[in-house]
Amino acid sequence: MTAGHPHTTLPAARPAMHTSSHTVLYDPDGLIEAELPLDREPYECLVTVVLAWTGQDTLTTRDLAQIALQLTGHARAVASDVRRRADQLPKDSGPKALADVVLREAEGRLSVPIEGTVRCVQNRARLVRALYERLDRLEVAHPQAV
Repeated sequence: MTAGHPHTTLPAARPAMHTSSHTVLYDPDGLIEAELPLDREPYECLVTVVLAWTGQDTLTTRDLAQIALQLTGHARAVASDVRRRADQLPKDSGPKALADVVLREAEGRLSVPIEGTVRCVQNRARLVRALYERLDRLEVAHPQAV
C-alpha cells in the first residue's frame, strides 16, 4: 500500500508516558462548573475600584491588560451562570427575554479584543456589573431549589 492511501495501516500508537498527576475532565455541558459558586466579592470590589478611576492612573498598559483579562474571564463565568438560570425559565418569560438581550450584548462586548487602556478595563467592569445585576434578577424571578 502507498502512503496516504485510505487503507494504509498505521503503526500502533505507543502509550503516553504519564508525568503528571492531574486529571483532565471532559465537561462540555459545564455541569461541574455549574455546581461551583462564583467568587463574587473580590470581583465586585475590583469593579467598584475600576469604575471609580477618574484620570490616567499609574498602572502600565500591561497591568491594565491583565485586569481586563481577569474581568473578561469572570464575565464569561457570570454569563454562563446567567445562561443556565435563564434556560430554566419558560420560553415566553420576560426575565428570560431580558437575560437573552444582556447575553447578546455581553457576547458582542467580549468579542472586542482586549486593550491595555482604562476605557477597555472600565467597559469590562461595566459588563461584569450588568451580568451580576441580571443574575440577581433571575434568582428573584426563579429561585433555585437548595
